[in-house]
Amino acid sequence: MTDIVKSPAVQALFDRAAGLDQAGGNARLKAILRDLLEALAVTIEKHDISESEFWAGLSFLQNGAQEFGLIAPGIGIEHFLDLHMDAKDAEAGVSGGTPRTIEGPLYVAGAPLVDGDLTRTNDVNLTQDPDDTETLTMSGTVTGPDGEPVKDAVLHVWHANSQGFYSHFDPTGAQSPFNNRRRIKLGADGRYAFRSKMPRGYACPPGGATEQLMHALGRHGNRPAHVHFFLEAPGYRTLTTQINFGDDPHARDDFAFGTREGLLPVPERTGDRAHIAFDFRMQKARSSDEQGFSQRPRAAA
Repeated sequence: MTDIVKSPAVQALFDRAAGLDQAGGNARLKAILRDLLEALAVTIEKHDISESEFWAGLSFLQNGAQEFGLIAPGIGIEHFLDLHMDAKDAEAGVSGGTPRTIEGPLYVAGAPLVDGDLTRTNDVNLTQDPDDTETLTMSGTVTGPDGEPVKDAVLHVWHANSQGFYSHFDPTGAQSPFNNRRRIKLGADGRYAFRSKMPRGYACPPGGATEQLMHALGRHGNRPAHVHFFLEAPGYRTLTTQINFGDDPHARDDFAFGTREGLLPVPERTGDRAHIAFDFRMQKARSSDEQGFSQRPRAAA
């Protein structure tokens, strides 16, 4: 097949489409769009994508726009971003610390800030779950790269309920907006502890764009039981991470590619209670930007 993509006419087309022949605009955006256009054209040519196939794909993207935040981890792009940042850290000589992993689309800003004495077991009630499920407790320490306690840290916690639904997004309407969501202000010793109800793993929304895509790829759309975290503290790099419960059937087969070594604790289960001991280690911030959150759009209750 003729390599029309490299023809002068097509190259000029993409240059003009990306605004490279114009003085105004954002130079970085122009360069990125130019490469994206050519990459898409190469794919069209390589696979001889028909006009009908192209417009079917575009229709899928339009109809599935509400699930882009779930599709991105489902096709591995969000995990790739983590690998990309890991590689940049390695190149800069930064190593160690709690592994980063995907945020996912279900964080809600503005959760209640709990300020307590965390030198003891602090039974922060994170749930109004009506189901009679196991009680989950988690505890541990937050330290820096040299093992020092991290002062004035805030630990953001969010997870699903026993039905696999997140508050604010629960289709049953059974949960308050900040059920299973808190920000915990740590003390000077860097210790944390909280109590909640055991979350359950879940599948992507039935009949939705993500499930349709997974079925078309011959893949499942299941996530294991897990708990999400942000960690922020003055002078330290903000950490985005989560733990997958190591005894969940999908612990190492997470459709969203959230599984990472070091983030698979197995709960200690006794009767109707389960406990996870987990320590976080943060990295020192190399710039003020590293102390903040990404500009990803997030829900607010």
